[in-house]
Amino acid sequence: MRYFNKKGFSLIETIVAIGVFVMFAVGIYEGIQMIYKIVYRARMVVLENGVLNEEIELMRNIAYADVGIVGGSPAGIFTRVATTTRNGIDFTVTRTIRSVDDPSDGTIGGSPNDTSPADYKLAQVEVACASCRQQKSLFFSTRITPRYLETTTNNGSLLVQVFDASAHPIAGATVHITAPTVVPAIDLTDTTNANGMLSIVDLPPGNGAYNIEITKSGYTENGTLASTQAIPNPINPPISVVAQNVVSVSYMIDKVSALAVSTIGSACEVIPNATVAIKGTQLWGINPDVYKVNTNFTTNAVGSATLSSYIWDVYLLTPSGYDIKGAIPMVPVNILPGVTQPVQLILGANTTYSLLVSVVDDATGQPISDASVRVVSAAPYDDSKITGAGYIRQTDWSGGSGQAVMVNAAKYFSDSGAVDATGSPGNLRLKKSGSNYLLNGWLESSIFDLGVEAHYISFLWQPMTQPVATGADPVRWQLATSVTSTPPTWDYLGPDGTATTYYTANDLNISAVNEGNRFARYKLFLRTASNKSTPLVSDMTISYTNSCTPPGQVYFGTITANTHQVYVSATGYQNYASEITVDGDEFFTIRLAK
Repeated sequence: MRYFNKKGFSLIETIVAIGVFVMFAVGIYEGIQMIYKIVYRARMVVLENGVLNEEIELMRNIAYADVGIVGGSPAGIFTRVATTTRNGIDFTVTRTIRSVDDPSDGTIGGSPNDTSPADYKLAQVEVACASCRQQKSLFFSTRITPRYLETTTNNGSLLVQVFDASAHPIAGATVHITAPTVVPAIDLTDTTNANGMLSIVDLPPGNGAYNIEITKSGYTENGTLASTQAIPNPINPPISVVAQNVVSVSYMIDKVSALAVSTIGSACEVIPNATVAIKGTQLWGINPDVYKVNTNFTTNAVGSATLSSYIWDVYLLTPSGYDIKGAIPMVPVNILPGVTQPVQLILGANTTYSLLVSVVDDATGQPISDASVRVVSAAPYDDSKITGAGYIRQTDWSGGSGQAVMVNAAKYFSDSGAVDATGSPGNLRLKKSGSNYLLNGWLESSIFDLGVEAHYISFLWQPMTQPVATGADPVRWQLATSVTSTPPTWDYLGPDGTATTYYTANDLNISAVNEGNRFARYKLFLRTASNKSTPLVSDMTISYTNSCTPPGQVYFGTITANTHQVYVSATGYQNYASEITVDGDEFFTIRLAK
């Protein structure tokens, strides 16, 4: 009996063999595909070269006068864009033909003056196949010269310059020129060169006949405007071309910008659905002034709005139904080209008359915080504030006690029964018992919500000077702050951070122990050394800063309609004094010099 040793392939060997075969097969397939692609691309190049050669030969062999673009300058028989088919494939042909003023014999308007500036024509042809997945189109340019010497022309020339907001030239800007009333009619499109210039010679003359439109992707637009009922006197009316003269015009464009506007209150709370008017300074026309931007927008339910495709400019934003208590950055807002500028408007209750004062460094334009601003008039009106600070302020307590959280600005939380808040509304004093004043009493405020973490600065009250008979420190204060509105206890502390000291006229700076706390309330202590005299408080202010405090700005919301004197001082700067008339909601910027 015979035995045969039969040995096959293991599973692993089979898988490896299949893998090697697949790699080999894929390599062959990809190689064949690459060969097909190379052959296909080479075929497309051959076809495109054929189209390109036909175009150039046609231009060289027709009459010189016919070499031009329909509606262009020079005018001719060619359309700017055409489609031609080869082997069932469509190719797009783009033609550009320009008349060139060669400087070898002078230039029009130059020295010497060339009265026949159209010395030759420069023809450029581009061939592309959109369906062929080609990466680059084919391009060729050639010079076409007249058969005979040039002759004097009665046409004119147009030089268009395009630059940005910094006066730098804009290359590749599209210039669309139309003049339907001249003969032949002009409708041409070209682009500026590396110097931001486009020179077009040999244009038929026309008085106010030429319309120009300047565009570039991602940029603002500019150009001429015809007179209309809405814009009777445009700043850039249509251009005149004069025979045997060069007309130079220039236009400014730059990258479009955007504004990301948010509307909030002094405590950083969202103010939704606020309607805001926005007005720039750049004009379409004058007499009357027609602004490029003069419109309204409304913030959404979370108090935000994005304004896109805006021109660089200085914009004044005016809310409807609110006062602007400050803005970050300050208003008017300067928007630079190509940026998205966040704008935070801090809004407050609408008043008939208000004044927002912004104080900036004269050299840098940056806001100056901690500047003292005093506004005085004969109304009488006299108020002082510090820039870059928010305020807890109360000027009336006549609404009485019982209010835990500040809602009604004329109410407070509790008192000792010895403080008179209603006998003279707007003033706090000690009560009388018969004909004599009580010797001491206290008042505790409602809870103020500052919206976010705060840095507390100082106490200030009016009047700071009290009757001599009341003795030393007749008006004293303590402050309690918390990270929540319902702490276990409200601990009233003085300037050293303990409950044994008080804020007085000699110690106004608030202790750092309160740093970062969102909620605050104060306690007022009145005392007198004589029962025939009482201290008096008519105004209480606690200054602070938080992320919603606009730098370098102060707001006067109870100001009167009058001519006011404004006095400003800041450490390291020269004092400033000026006059301003308030007859509505006013914005006033002061520049301090060092």
